[in-house]
Amino acid sequence: MAWRLLSETCAKTVDYLKKILHSEDFVNRHKKSQKDFTRNRKLPFQTLFLYLINFIKGSYQDELDHFHKALFRLDVPVAMVTKMALCLARKKLKSSTFIEFNRHLLEFFYDNYKSVKTWHGFNLLAIDGSTLKLFKYEEIRKHFGIMKPKNGPPCPMARVSQMFDVLNKITIEAFIKPYCIGERELLRDHMLNLLPNDLLLLDRGYPAYWVFNLILSQGGNFCARISKRWKIVQSFIESGLDQDIVDINASHQSIKECSEMGLDTAPLRLRLIRIELDSGEIEVLITSLTDEGKYPKEIFKDLYHKRWPVETDYLFMKERIEIGNFSGESELSVYQDFHAKVFAKNLATILASPAQADIELESMEKKYDYQLNMTQMFSKSKDTLFLLFERPPEIVLKLIQSLHELFKAATEPIRPGRKFKREHKVSKREHHMQYKPCR
Repeated sequence: MAWRLLSETCAKTVDYLKKILHSEDFVNRHKKSQKDFTRNRKLPFQTLFLYLINFIKGSYQDELDHFHKALFRLDVPVAMVTKMALCLARKKLKSSTFIEFNRHLLEFFYDNYKSVKTWHGFNLLAIDGSTLKLFKYEEIRKHFGIMKPKNGPPCPMARVSQMFDVLNKITIEAFIKPYCIGERELLRDHMLNLLPNDLLLLDRGYPAYWVFNLILSQGGNFCARISKRWKIVQSFIESGLDQDIVDINASHQSIKECSEMGLDTAPLRLRLIRIELDSGEIEVLITSLTDEGKYPKEIFKDLYHKRWPVETDYLFMKERIEIGNFSGESELSVYQDFHAKVFAKNLATILASPAQADIELESMEKKYDYQLNMTQMFSKSKDTLFLLFERPPEIVLKLIQSLHELFKAATEPIRPGRKFKREHKVSKREHHMQYKPCR
């Protein structure tokens, strides 16, 4: 019964989004000119949107033909739209289309899904940055800039950052920006989306007085791994204490940052916690959760480890849905592809949540907990996800339930305590516009 109710909630999600997609106000906000998408073309606004969220990896024409094959229930792929027509249509569409659509999806999810997971009442979020190698086209190079490696020729590169819900495995917000913009600057932009019941998990590259101050000023909380190079951390380690409440003062750089953001620079009362790893190494966490009775020390080692899904999500984005495999040669196409795949990833994950809930229930009688095989989930979603916006409501519910059965058939065990040596020198897969894969 619970599984059926969740499936019906998924169908309501699609219906809610479908109404927005066909809203005249929404279309007018996200087309480049009021004259765009007014004639009866083969690629109207809605069809172009659905095409771009279909986890595009292959060549223009190949993807277009398979898209229309699924859309119109054809026996074989047919060239109904040329790649030139697609290129012209894309120039009329703002990338903000997918950003706003993602926001509507998340609002519906947090307001309507009873399966939303939290930690002690907090939405558990992580912020992390990465980079994406881009195609070597002049417009892209000029906008995003280049990286000059020690070995090899300069190459166009983009900086990406995401705020990620690590328990529900969805991206709250994602940025793709010129390479010259740093991770901390992008973190500042993420803070505009922070809510009072959000708890941020930060890696040791982020901690700074101004970062902590900014999070607290937005009503949020945090737990971060902090470098031992901080003098106050060194003193804490030497003290032998397991935890301590300390006052953090602003450095000269943080005073400057806070001044630019209109924040005061009074000392921050925070909590340091000693964590002994299985290897015997000592790590120190710093957190705004200073109530030792409500948040005992023992819960923090597991809490920080919950940050790991944001790392694996980048792996899935880069290797499984190929978020760096851009389908165009322009700056606009990079933004469109990036935000379209982020939205599609979130939609697939949210629609799969009833299957995950059912898998967790069945795991109670097994040796290990089980989870969805994410690779299979995204694979099965291609050429199906967009159909949910084109089929009548009764068919949508059946499609969602069929997807759930497919997802449940592809599960994998969660083996607690497994560890793998991190390889820092990994050859990155490169994508080439001239040699697109055959889907």
